[in-house]
Amino acid sequence: MNLKVARQRQKALRDANRKARRPDRDDVARVALFWLIRRAVEKGQEAELETFQGVIVSMLTEQGFDERECDAVFDDLVAKYRSGGLPFRRKLHLLFPDRNERET
Repeated sequence: MNLKVARQRQKALRDANRKARRPDRDDVARVALFWLIRRAVEKGQEAELETFQGVIVSMLTEQGFDERECDAVFDDLVAKYRSGGLPFRRKLHLLFPDRNERET
């Protein structure tokens, strides 16, 4: 399969998923991580959260990421999620699908 055909196929797949309002792996992972961190914070499970962070950082460093940077990113996420509210941008194309169809 040549590159142009592969890109067209991926675009069609993304468009179909968007139209079906189907979340992708990253959407699910983002919400799952938010829920896990908030739950640990709310239950005072700081030791468990640190253990989880250690596992995640270890897995990321095995992929080649810098350990200090991984810890910093994780700490930043915990601080952001600890502050309350949902830290995600609204998906306007999902909330107002009719408006998006008229604009395209």
